Amino acid sequence: MCRGSARSDHTDRSHRGEAGNERNDLMELNGADIVTRVLADEGVEHVFGYPGGAVLYIYDAIYKQDKFKHILVRHEQAAVHAADAYSRSSNKVGVCLVTSGPGVTNAVTGIATAYMDSIPMVIISGQVPTHAIGEDAFQECDTVGITRPCVKHNFLVRDVKDLADTLRKAFYIARTGRPGPVLVDIPKDISFAHCKYTPAKSEPVMRSYAPVVKGHQGQIKKAVQMLLQAERPMIYTGGGVILSDASPELHQFVRMIGAPCTNTLMGLGAYPATDKQFVGMPGMHGTYEANMAMQHCDVLIAVGARFDDRVIGNPKHFAQNPRKIIHIDIDPSSISKRVKVDVPIVGNVKDVLTELMAQYQAAAAETRPNTEALAKWWQQVEVWRSKECMKFADSTELIKPQSVVQKLWEVTGGDAFITSDVGQHQMWAAQYYGFDKPRRWINSGGLGTMGVGLPYAMGVQMANPDATVACITGEGSIQMNIQELSTCRQYHLTPKIICLNNRFLGMVRQWQQIDYSSRYSESYMDALPDFVKLAEAYGHVGMRIEKPADVDGALREAFKLKDRLVFMDFITDQSENVWPMVKAGKGLTEMLLGSEDL
Repeated sequence: MCRGSARSDHTDRSHRGEAGNERNDLMELNGADIVTRVLADEGVEHVFGYPGGAVLYIYDAIYKQDKFKHILVRHEQAAVHAADAYSRSSNKVGVCLVTSGPGVTNAVTGIATAYMDSIPMVIISGQVPTHAIGEDAFQECDTVGITRPCVKHNFLVRDVKDLADTLRKAFYIARTGRPGPVLVDIPKDISFAHCKYTPAKSEPVMRSYAPVVKGHQGQIKKAVQMLLQAERPMIYTGGGVILSDASPELHQFVRMIGAPCTNTLMGLGAYPATDKQFVGMPGMHGTYEANMAMQHCDVLIAVGARFDDRVIGNPKHFAQNPRKIIHIDIDPSSISKRVKVDVPIVGNVKDVLTELMAQYQAAAAETRPNTEALAKWWQQVEVWRSKECMKFADSTELIKPQSVVQKLWEVTGGDAFITSDVGQHQMWAAQYYGFDKPRRWINSGGLGTMGVGLPYAMGVQMANPDATVACITGEGSIQMNIQELSTCRQYHLTPKIICLNNRFLGMVRQWQQIDYSSRYSESYMDALPDFVKLAEAYGHVGMRIEKPADVDGALREAFKLKDRLVFMDFITDQSENVWPMVKAGKGLTEMLLGSEDL
């Protein structure tokens, strides 16, 4: 809480390292200035937002400070998406600022997107004055009620004395335990009211919130014994590995166990795609070898993954094959939620893997793993791999979307930050751009939100200004937030947009072909804009590519224009589908490998 007295000159200087600020700490500040001071104290460098009446005091305070930069988006949804991607690509807490009423309701899709993927973020929303709450005031809505199902936590600040501590708690909750978005709703009169400001001495103390970090020693010991006895081990990893920055530990663990490793859509890059032990992505559009290994292993260790429906398919089918399951997750509610596990380990992935490896090395000195059985297991995996399920028929007449992604990987050396929207292009990006590093693949996994690709690219580039950034999108998704081309122009953001344009809502069309006897109801995109002219109208470079022979040259030319946003409209084969595919309700081994299986 705000306190009535400031700390001594020596204490304040040593805590903040800013000798010139102690005089301000002794002054009374209004709520808006307190917001900017807390953001600065939390190390915030960028805030994405859109002003409105309920947050004008805060915007005035932002105008008067120089600790962080505000990025003016063109729609509140894009502000949240950009803050989301900023966090995903940097491991910092993303921050966005929106006004009351329609400002915050426009932001809800972005908040839900971050919540589903466990992204640490703080959303500051304006609210009508406290005396007007519940009176149906202009631009009033029940922000706390509306966002409660899609945030990790939310607050309504009713006293300016609570404002600083509430914001600090929001950052702490967002980044600890299972990360997630936290919303702080600030009535306009609170942002105007005054109180004395004291910088925080330490992390907030919250008796009701104490996430477990270290894994249970007994459970880890059980997991070690299970892994040592395994004949067909399998390592299944998800976004939790990336969120806990545990990729180095995962590399070491996979090498130590010697088992095949699969990364979910959210975990791509946690283990390098070019490594021989990587068997591809599992699930609905995963590889044949990954799905077969998931189904036929005898010990499966899930690391920061949640057995969601797009990964394991039908749970009853998944449970048909006997196997032992070890599950490591920071969130106890995720364990045995969809699949019954044998050894639950609650804790931070990085910490648990470190302890697991230490115990495994010690135990392996006495109980050696069955190397002969492991060799036979790998022989079987190689048989599955020999199906080459990702092969596709290339063409000299029509641009194949898969080949565009492969060529993009070549041109960028596999080292770009790739954002995507949602649909077929998202799956092709996941399948054909081999991610060797974490935090390079930025997509909406849990909610599947169309329109994220361009604002994601904005957030990534703000967090990584010198990096190569590409947005893989479709002609449907890109139009949902295409107004952000204006934001890119204003802030000199230069991602390369790879639009795989098949004139259809591609994934909808694919399902309609397979499940609805090719009745393409409202999935054809008629009256599309001229994307080249549209990009140029926003002050960017536009390219239209229609021939396969021009793909390589166009990509190379675009990436040479380092100081320009380039919109590349690739006219692709309309009939191409994403294979392999596990239909809804089917099991992992019931895969369709191509159109011949229909």
